[in-house]
Amino acid sequence: MELIPLESQALIEQAAGWLAEKRNRQWLDSGSGGQQLGPVALKVMSRGDGHILRAFTSDETGEAIGLVALSSVNRDFRSALLWALLGDRRYAAKGYVFRATSAMLTLGFAEYGLECISAWAVECNHASLRILKKLNFKPIGRQRDCHYIDGHPFDRLLFELQSSDHRMKPELASNITPLSRPPRRLI
Repeated sequence: MELIPLESQALIEQAAGWLAEKRNRQWLDSGSGGQQLGPVALKVMSRGDGHILRAFTSDETGEAIGLVALSSVNRDFRSALLWALLGDRRYAAKGYVFRATSAMLTLGFAEYGLECISAWAVECNHASLRILKKLNFKPIGRQRDCHYIDGHPFDRLLFELQSSDHRMKPELASNITPLSRPPRRLI
């Protein structure tokens, strides 16, 4: 598994396609009243300072199978929001999302100088909740009845992870593809 930047138009369009699928979109919040993130928005996000977007690849084929990101990157507060999705369902329950999010956390803490990364999950999304717990995220709150799926309200459970609490597996650290340009330190 590798993390790769969204540099090619084909990869950007593939990621936008994953984000447009209801099975993925229902768990995310792209803001603006549920507006979908299309290829143009992803291209802008991938080149800006407010987001760190990466596709993650399959061990078997090397092809992109999902997307992981740090959004709302704040240089002043050294913080960001983690989110991820698995685009290719053939790789479900094989640990890819956990490995990709762990590698993205390392990238955020080690390469970008972040100190705190937050995340949230819908209360009924048990797979996401298991991953956040396994990554050592700590619960910090609940937003009640603020996330709607098929017209039904659900709570969002809020989490955070401090850089000192993140444990990166050494075998994952070697699989983070370097950027074509060095990252700018946030500080």
